[in-house]
Order: sequence, then structure tokens, then C-alpha cells
Amino acid sequence: MLFSLLVQASVTDFFLDPIVNASTDFINATGLPAVFVLMALESACMPVPSEAIMLFAGFSVSEGELTLFGIVAAGVLGNLVGSWAAWAAGYFARIDLLEKNRLIHLPPRYLKWADDWFERYGDATVFFTRMLPIIRTFISLPAGVARMPFWRFTTLTLLGCIPWVLMLGLIGRSVGDNWEEWRDNLHYIDYAVLAGIVTLAVYLLIRRRGGGGGAEPSVEGADAVEPSSAGGS
Repeated sequence: MLFSLLVQASVTDFFLDPIVNASTDFINATGLPAVFVLMALESACMPVPSEAIMLFAGFSVSEGELTLFGIVAAGVLGNLVGSWAAWAAGYFARIDLLEKNRLIHLPPRYLKWADDWFERYGDATVFFTRMLPIIRTFISLPAGVARMPFWRFTTLTLLGCIPWVLMLGLIGRSVGDNWEEWRDNLHYIDYAVLAGIVTLAVYLLIRRRGGGGGAEPSVEGADAVEPSSAGGS
């Protein structure tokens, strides 16, 4: 298990280190606009780590180059704009790609499951996952696919981003030159989140194969009944 984590860390660093270096150079050169752009890319499902961005921005605050309010405002607004882009991609991909495209076509029952999930748990899902590594980057996409109302999505995204961005900014300001060490330590949270995702996926797969065999036809049956009832009316 330890060896697996070490290998994963090495592979992650191999791909992310050049992005982090370019991001810190960008922030050094342009300041708050760079924080805004980078956090927007991160929320638009791009491989730009918010931990590195905001920790380094916090370090810049400790050096007197930026202000805490400035980096938090730029980071939160960037996250919001990037989330809008991902939400829109999911919203329109549902119609033009997921429902009509034969190559990546999803059966209606899966889309209905996503709709039902976001109808029941969408508010909590969007709000709390904005404070979790990895998931926070991609949650806007399924929210768009499930057609979560735009302004509700916007409000929950904004409220969920503030604690995460503020926390990283405060840590970066406090640790100063040690921000890179803290960025490495935060990888362990990434591993915990990944382990949780894998565990949940395995659980759902086992549950589906063990007891979901009879549930699937009932969904299809419900879909088949609707046209007949509509025709009768």
C-alpha cells in the first residue's frame, strides 16, 4: 500500500510539477489576474492544482506582494467562472452528446438516476464537495448534466469555495517559504479522497450486482408505461 502511494505520488509530481512551476511564475509576473485565471482553469476541469495556487498566493501575501482579501476574492471568483463553464458543458453535453451520440450514449435510466440524485442531495453535494480535493474540480460537470438550476448552483458553489480558498490562503500566508512542503503534505488528503471514491465505486458495483438486478427492469418498465398513459389521456 505504501509502495503504491509512493508510485502514485511520483507520477502525480511528474505531471503536475511543470504546471505548478508555470503557475507560480504566472502569479509572480501578473499577481491577482493570474490567481483568477488559474483558479478558473482548475474549476473548469483542467489539471491545475488549487492547493499550489492558493498556497503560493498566500506566500506572496506574507512577502507583502499581494493582500489576503485580494487573493481570496480572485480565487473564489475564478472558481465560480470556471464552474460556470463546466456546468454549461455538462448541461449542453447531456442533450447533444449523452442523449443523442451513439458512441458515448447513456441510457435514459442513468440520466434519470443523476436527476433524482441531484434533486434529493444536489445542494449538499455541490456545497460540501467544493471543499474536497479532486472532486471539487469535477462536480460542476454532473451538476450541469443533471440540469441543476443555474442560480442555485451558483450560490452553492460560491458558498462552498470560500472556506477552501480562504483556508489555503491563510495556510500559505502562515507557512511562508514552507508552502511547498505543505502542498506535499496535502497530497495525503488527495489519497484519502481517492480511496473514498474507489471504495464507494466498489460498494455501488457490488450492491448493483447483488441486489440491483431486479431494480433495473422496474425503471425500464416505468419508462414504458409513461407513453401509454399519456396516450390514454
